[in-house]
Amino acid sequence: MRIAVLHNDVPDTAPPDEKDALLQAEAVRSALLTLGHETVLVPFPMDIREVVERFSRQRPDGVFNLVESVGGQGRFIHLAPAVLDALSTPYTGSPTSAVFLTSHKLETKKRLRSAGLPTPPWHSTGDASADTPVSGVPFIIKSVWEHASIGLGDDSIIVPADAGELQVELEKRKEQLGGEAFAERYIDGREFNLSLLERKEGVSVLPPAEILFRDFPADKPRIVGYRAKWDEGAHEYHNTPRSFDFPAGDRELLERLKTLSRSCWDLFGLRGYARVDFRVDRKSVPWILEINTNPCLTPDSGFVAAAAESGLDYADLIAEIVAGAFRR
Repeated sequence: MRIAVLHNDVPDTAPPDEKDALLQAEAVRSALLTLGHETVLVPFPMDIREVVERFSRQRPDGVFNLVESVGGQGRFIHLAPAVLDALSTPYTGSPTSAVFLTSHKLETKKRLRSAGLPTPPWHSTGDASADTPVSGVPFIIKSVWEHASIGLGDDSIIVPADAGELQVELEKRKEQLGGEAFAERYIDGREFNLSLLERKEGVSVLPPAEILFRDFPADKPRIVGYRAKWDEGAHEYHNTPRSFDFPAGDRELLERLKTLSRSCWDLFGLRGYARVDFRVDRKSVPWILEINTNPCLTPDSGFVAAAAESGLDYADLIAEIVAGAFRR
């Protein structure tokens, strides 16, 4: 088949998190060639007409959708599947509605809360969950739209004296966080990633991974911030490995995380592949942080590591994702 690999349009001056999209696209393209497909790399620019014209000329049988942002903005991630829907072109991953709802973190949290699924209380401009005391409570300030730990660092965790102080912090930080920010109750504890893969027999939860925080000083927050993901010279980058090894005492917790992950898949109508991120507090209570409909697929990514742990090599994983798109 002729498969177009659709990816972020990345300028030469882009930061490391954006340039990673090109490494991902090339890795997927190489795997597709190994599987016998004809492939072409297609960037997705802000001018949607360019994409439509290119697809009209090339007429691919399907698309491997890797678009995570458009024009450097995560809020436009849903434009890629929306255009592909309009072109009636089969594509990998989740549909437009699921991509939009999960990219807006506050909408994600509201739907989780309405469905009775655990997510930390939050506070944003003009909106807060009902059970959100503020004074003396630790919060972590995040971007509403951007993923990849954009703008996330040790100073993202604050303990405000009151709601007014928290609001000031949100206003002060929103530009560096993509224009919109919110504060989420900081869960001090463990961090887990649960990867899900659609297969012929249904959705499969791949082996759970825990992010370890090695050699962190006692006063350093245990978070996977921007430096941990993208700064190769940082202590965090080299000391936040993932682990698939768990003691027997974690069995019940891991089953709970798997159940919650499947619930997220069903609630948002996810397809193809996805990742659900959790924090687990000191009482072993899990909290859903985010749902990623386009988790990174570079060979060294967490999703690929989870697939390998389940017995799938990289080409097999890409083949499963493509097969899922064409079954639909």
